[in-house]
Amino acid sequence: MGTKQDSAVRLDLWLWAARFFKTRRLAADAIKGGKVTVNGAKGKPAKEVRAGQRIAVTKEAYEFVVHVEAVADKRGPASEAQQLYTETPESVERREQVRAQKRSVHAAMPHMDHRPDRRDRRRLARFKRERD
Repeated sequence: MGTKQDSAVRLDLWLWAARFFKTRRLAADAIKGGKVTVNGAKGKPAKEVRAGQRIAVTKEAYEFVVHVEAVADKRGPASEAQQLYTETPESVERREQVRAQKRSVHAAMPHMDHRPDRRDRRRLARFKRERD
């Protein structure tokens, strides 16, 4: 992995190397869509990232707030990618809260234990007709 201590790399390249996104294209699209901020300001894909900067990345319902420890221009193993940044404790706590909330909502929703058979489909059709 091309880890550099003193230099800078493009934001989309760093997000890809740090494994926040599977492709640089997805990283660039997220940046253009306003899902990534650098030091509190909206970023551009070509913005240079240096060690010591603060980056906030929003993916679906989760927000990652990280401090850049090193920059890399090549994608490597996940263990090396995790050394490129440190996530703030507040960010970890918020993500855990969102995860717990999503789990509780999912657990409260009814799930079918089997595919509906003919009898179930007829009951459902009857229920829908009576409701309308």
